[in-house]
Amino acid sequence: MREFGLIGRGIGHSFSAGFFNDKFSREGIDARYISFDLEDISMVTDILATHPLIKGFNVTSPYKRDIIPILHSLSPEARELNAVNVVKVGRRTDGSPLLEGHNTDCAGFGLTLPSLLPPASRALVMGTGGASSAVTLALRKLGVPYLVVSRTPEGQEIGYEEMNRLLPGYNLLVNATPLGMHPRIDACPPVDFEAVGSSHICYDLIYNPPESLFLRKASEKGARTVNGLDMLINQANLSWEIWNS
Repeated sequence: MREFGLIGRGIGHSFSAGFFNDKFSREGIDARYISFDLEDISMVTDILATHPLIKGFNVTSPYKRDIIPILHSLSPEARELNAVNVVKVGRRTDGSPLLEGHNTDCAGFGLTLPSLLPPASRALVMGTGGASSAVTLALRKLGVPYLVVSRTPEGQEIGYEEMNRLLPGYNLLVNATPLGMHPRIDACPPVDFEAVGSSHICYDLIYNPPESLFLRKASEKGARTVNGLDMLINQANLSWEIWNS
């Protein structure tokens, strides 16, 4: 039986485990998916030693960058984003593991956009972490102009006050921050929702809860709202392609 898994911290109720184990059962695939809740990234070595049938794993917070030093190669997108969320496990002739790092965050987000965005769209991306980097890379690939919004703007970033002034000229508003994620569901980016209307598409990378406070407030103003579930499903399917390539 092949094995796959997820490494992270505090991942007892992960989406990935349910998604993949349901897929394996439904499609008759002789495999299982295991959640590995790790206190330290160095424990990956033990996993590889004790699970010789593991063929790949997903990586989530806080290890998307910490995993890189123990990998043997990186895909171009993983290198550009300096973050890995998928690892393919091969084996050398002596049986030792050979680890390829990939990043499907950008592609997972980008695949959701063509059917969503009208021509001449422009985006405001809230957040400056790894999720924001994946979003902005996807937007560049699709030719969608954007600005990055930060509480402490640097370089070409803008602050929230300026973002709120610009809202009428930008139709896509992306929350790439953790504000509003379970269990802190009462949090929300400081958006002036009085400037949000039916011409706006409000996209939250959060999928738990399904409707964040940001999306609820935007919906009340007539905006089209999208959560991060489809992006997550895309990422899972892309992971499966990588592991089986």
